[in-house]
Amino acid sequence: MWASPSSTALSVPSIPAAGWRRRRHCRAELSPPPHGPLPKKVVVFGAGWAGFASAHHLIKQGFDVTLLEAGIGPAEEIGVRGFWYPYRNIFSVVDELGVEPFTKWTKAAFYSPEGIEVELPIFQDLPRLPAPLGALIYPQFPRLPLVDRLTPIPLMAAVIDFDNTDMAWRKYDAMTSRELFKQFGCSRRLYQEVFGPVVQVGLFAPGEQCSAAATLGMLYYYVLSHQQNFDVVWCRGTVEEKILSPWLKSLELKGLKFHGNRKPTDFIINEESGCISGVACGQEIHKADAFILAVGVSALQSIITSSPLLQTRQEFMNVLKLDTIDVVSVKLWLDRKVKIPNAANVCYGFDDSAGWTFFDLSSIYDDYDNEAATVLETEIYNASQLLPLKDEQIVANVMPYLRKCIPEFQEAVIVQQMVVRCPMSATHFSPGSYRYMMRGSTSFPNLFMAGDWIVNRHGSWSKGKTCKKWSFN
Repeated sequence: MWASPSSTALSVPSIPAAGWRRRRHCRAELSPPPHGPLPKKVVVFGAGWAGFASAHHLIKQGFDVTLLEAGIGPAEEIGVRGFWYPYRNIFSVVDELGVEPFTKWTKAAFYSPEGIEVELPIFQDLPRLPAPLGALIYPQFPRLPLVDRLTPIPLMAAVIDFDNTDMAWRKYDAMTSRELFKQFGCSRRLYQEVFGPVVQVGLFAPGEQCSAAATLGMLYYYVLSHQQNFDVVWCRGTVEEKILSPWLKSLELKGLKFHGNRKPTDFIINEESGCISGVACGQEIHKADAFILAVGVSALQSIITSSPLLQTRQEFMNVLKLDTIDVVSVKLWLDRKVKIPNAANVCYGFDDSAGWTFFDLSSIYDDYDNEAATVLETEIYNASQLLPLKDEQIVANVMPYLRKCIPEFQEAVIVQQMVVRCPMSATHFSPGSYRYMMRGSTSFPNLFMAGDWIVNRHGSWSKGKTCKKWSFN
């Protein structure tokens, strides 16, 4: 996936070893008491990036951690996953695991119905320029004049004003992404050919449906803060196979207890302390000293609707007001080798409501390295209109777009196809949604949140970034 909304570099929640105090920031460490009782127990729900990041750090701090997942194994990632230059803590975890799951740094391209519009270089290989000049000058724009490319310079005023405070988020969250670019003088062509597509695949919806605050956070994180931040590597297979499964094995060797097929149905409260004392997964009760919900919006909404206790708290009821976005992934095997200039490609202008990308899996995935034919994957975001269609109808919708991008696809024949529908799988950062987002701590002193949509006012809005910030705040 190009970049998951949220998708921010979420911090792992803080779990106090003794008591909880507002506005006090401390590091979660276990100090062995004189008689050496058993370590504190923590139950984490969700075996995705947020859950693994939480479990990883808690185990290092000496907690007894149980990881629960609704599925049978690590949470399945949607489509092809990119890892950007700033994801240093993910790269550190991978080094610690001793695996090598990534490609080299790759170039990318933007396509419209008229053909290629932008070619992105590997920015770290080029001389460093003051922000945002490198991002505006180094990409190749076959059709876009320099005068248009320089029009977003006034946008830096908004970037400076957007100081990551609660006040700034509320101010910019009230307007749309499209209004933001218009207000700060970006040309119509630049918006249509560059910023609009970036928003559409980065936040999964058109600019008029996305929060300007989330957009500013994303642009600063990926494009405007450091020239090389938009450089990306790709996982050379599924994230579950290459990273999450080895990570799970490593954590289990360190004491993690993992249980699949467990979905929280309600929580048990200690009326005296106001703390959660246990969680019910059907007839099974899990007791612990602290609990972390490391799940996405739609999963949490499902938990809330089944939990009378969570329904008593407004912060959880607010989550039911958040929207999600449908994603459809289409993998195609062609009957011949087709040269695709870039491994990752953003496409726009074919459908006003849906953003989409396509990836040359023959050059990304190890499994397809020696294939005689071409294997590619297309991901369509904001794809509600495609969900009810049959697989053949979805493929028939996709192929004309691909053929406009790569003319050589005209002669190719599809020999195999796989369509995956992922309803409600991405968070919709719509204007005004910030006030409904949850924070890392909750009104229950020992119940915490983690994930790519939890408010931490970071800017990456992507699932993988959960690992970017390990320290407990």
